[in-house]
Amino acid sequence: MFSFLFATAMALVVDKFRIHSATSFSLAPLATILPPAILIFLLGIYDDRRDASPLLKFSVQAIAGAMLFAGGLRIFALPVLFGTHRFSSVTGLVLTIVWVIAITNAFNLIDGLDGLAAGSALFSTLVVFVVALLGNMSLISLVALALAGAIVGFLRYNFNPATIFLGDCGSLFIGFMLSALALYGSQKTPTIVAVAIPMVSFGLPILETSLSVMRRLISGRPVFTADREHIHHKLLQRGMSHRQVVIVLYGVSAMFALLSLFLLWPTGSTLGLVLAVLGTGIWIGVQHLGYLEFGELRRVAQRTVTQRQVFVNNLAIRRAAEELKTSADFDDIGRILGAAFEENDFDGFELRAESHSGGELAVGQGAAYPPLRWRKPGSHIVPGFRNTWSLHLELVSTGNHYCGTLIVFRRYVNPDLQTDISLLTSVFAANLADALHRVIRSKQDIPIASEVSAFLQARAG
Repeated sequence: MFSFLFATAMALVVDKFRIHSATSFSLAPLATILPPAILIFLLGIYDDRRDASPLLKFSVQAIAGAMLFAGGLRIFALPVLFGTHRFSSVTGLVLTIVWVIAITNAFNLIDGLDGLAAGSALFSTLVVFVVALLGNMSLISLVALALAGAIVGFLRYNFNPATIFLGDCGSLFIGFMLSALALYGSQKTPTIVAVAIPMVSFGLPILETSLSVMRRLISGRPVFTADREHIHHKLLQRGMSHRQVVIVLYGVSAMFALLSLFLLWPTGSTLGLVLAVLGTGIWIGVQHLGYLEFGELRRVAQRTVTQRQVFVNNLAIRRAAEELKTSADFDDIGRILGAAFEENDFDGFELRAESHSGGELAVGQGAAYPPLRWRKPGSHIVPGFRNTWSLHLELVSTGNHYCGTLIVFRRYVNPDLQTDISLLTSVFAANLADALHRVIRSKQDIPIASEVSAFLQARAG
């Protein structure tokens, strides 16, 4: 921070005493940006020394954002989403504070490896410098160049193996300065460029922050808890060295910076191409990082796509549960079960009925009948179902009588199950137990296993 302030001050002094100065700086932007920037720097020092709470950090950052808003640096429109619509003062204040907090903490969040945050910030700062230079914003181009020079000098000793470190005071200060410079640029270029270029050029820290928040929300963990699942941690887990990870992420930051510069000429085709490249790159990168949370999210999305099949399978179970209420004999039970399992994702089942002499019966007591077995036509289940997983349902009637066991089988190699297991374990199992209880109490003859199997296989065929 001090090297940045010194370089900026020296440049202003030299310019002031030049006889034929080609520039005429207005120091108003500096008067707006520097006081809250110093406040953020002091917050970082306190956090490094005393470990500030999230509430304190966000409160001070919100105050700094409000100071920028009061000085005229504010978000008054989002052309990408709302066209030419201008926000009210309250909405603009909220959006400005959110922007400052998000970018400030984004650069703090990626400061997990030597040289990573500083290097990523360098690419973003150079983009700000180029945009300011092309937009004839002389003072902002000077400030951006001074910040870039301070980062380069620091990075010389911060790259692995590092001898100095950013700390929170450094990463928060850099993040805040970049958020403020982007806000100033948006006042001078109230077009799509004002929003799109900062968002893309700050791509790596924004992506890291977004992934971290989404991961923790999906997994039900507090958003502010620390973990070792950041992008750089994932790359380290894949066997890359510290330096290799940093260099790879430098390349990612450089790519974000380059793509953002294409938006200086925001034609429809250019914007579409940049968004397509970004979206594809981010999607492929996140897939290769192997986050468990997004794997689960993908599974839920696939389940949504196949929801119609889930409805079909679940309705088959519900229909069988209703029909079991009026089943008259064991053959009827076999017919109902065969029809139900033909229409779902299970490959087979085995029904083991047990008789009793009355009253409550514990598992294993009473006379066991030959099991009823069924296998879906075309299924490659081997005898004994050894290449499958199974679900055992102990069948207890509503009168608390044990009536046997239903075992359902499914091959390991099959795709995701498209049936809700809770349907089998609740009403279906209870109704099946009641049906068996009625048949056994009526003392009807239960067919031998081979006859029942033949009946079901013939029906399935």
